[in-house]
Amino acid sequence: MKVLIITYYWPPAGGSGVQRWLKFVKYLQDFGVEPIVYTVDNPNYALTDESLQKEVPDNIQVIKQPIFEPNTIFSFFKKKNKKTSAGFLAQKPGVINKIMHYVRANYFIPDARKFWIKPSVNYLSTYLKKNPVSAIITTGPPHSLHIIGYQLRKQLNLKWLADFRDPWTDIDYFHHLPLSKKAKEKHFKLEKTVLETADITLVVGETMKRNYQKYTDNIHVITNGFDTKMSTDESTTLDTKFTLTHIGLMNADRNPTILWKVLDQLCKEIKGFSDDLEVVLVGSIAEEVNNELNGYNNISVDRVGYLPHKEVQFYQRKSQVLLLSVNNVPSAKGIITGKIFEYLQAKRPILAIGPTDGDLAAILNKTQSGVIVNFDDIDNLKVNIQKLYEQYKNNTLTTQSVNISSYHRKKLTEQLANIIKQTVKS
Repeated sequence: MKVLIITYYWPPAGGSGVQRWLKFVKYLQDFGVEPIVYTVDNPNYALTDESLQKEVPDNIQVIKQPIFEPNTIFSFFKKKNKKTSAGFLAQKPGVINKIMHYVRANYFIPDARKFWIKPSVNYLSTYLKKNPVSAIITTGPPHSLHIIGYQLRKQLNLKWLADFRDPWTDIDYFHHLPLSKKAKEKHFKLEKTVLETADITLVVGETMKRNYQKYTDNIHVITNGFDTKMSTDESTTLDTKFTLTHIGLMNADRNPTILWKVLDQLCKEIKGFSDDLEVVLVGSIAEEVNNELNGYNNISVDRVGYLPHKEVQFYQRKSQVLLLSVNNVPSAKGIITGKIFEYLQAKRPILAIGPTDGDLAAILNKTQSGVIVNFDDIDNLKVNIQKLYEQYKNNTLTTQSVNISSYHRKKLTEQLANIIKQTVKS
């Protein structure tokens, strides 16, 4: 059984967007599904990681077609080090930036990859007639890829699975966009069309599933996960300092302001805490976060920057505590950052800040791998950090996590393969 996977993010793309379908492709053949990958030939990736090329099976066919990206034009106006996952949301105030922001929000719908839709449909409609597959799969964001799937579904009457790694109109930064009423209506209409037309919708969490059930009943949750055995045979020496390590983009919405306040208080209240403490930030840091941290002289911060995936795993394993901060936005309950699953694999205590009744909290509770504190619960956060610090001082800072095997990428791919087979048969 062959399936065509249409994805924008593919090695050498770095960051979280590439991981999900790279891992599915890695294991799908083990379950009787042969993937063919369709991706971009000249991508404008904000992050690259050449090491991920090695994870693509040698016998996988990867088809590439060029794309015109207006991002390359807009990037002329911004500094290279200002790139973030939300792209233009990182722009500084100013007339030109505001104009670019407005134009991109209102004229590139669903996103700036819209110019890949027509040439991709033209190319793939011919390709698929000569090279038939049992189903097509699109993954977004960028959600322009779902429009490719929609048009191919209508033209060729193929089974279509639409995978949402992140929500569309519920994504964390949607409420920040300077959208006109007409533009908002177009987003909602396109989202509804995709959900109602796709034979199957795949999502990464229960909250997204509940939100989308008003459009479709054919919806399945397949979370993200972790890969490999993670080196039980590799000896890792823990940091000597009381390290709180955050992996990934730390943008303004994700800035854990109460954490910095609590750490500053503990530095002043507990003898030796300031000397022991080190906050480690691996990945891009928004200017707002840097500015706030610079105001706390007692907090030692190691700004590591972006690292290849394998080096990130090393930081995860050696950290005393793994920090996870959910974006403080209206859709926070449904946010499950991909890093949580690799945190589980690292088997270090997790300290999360976010909704205690959200999808992330459910995973932490199921696996008993850490604690989560609400965005404004400063007292509870302080108590939990004190407990972790005491365990660190007593050399008892460990985690006894359970039920994590269900999040292995191969196990998740088995679920996907079963859904694909059921969809094709129906």
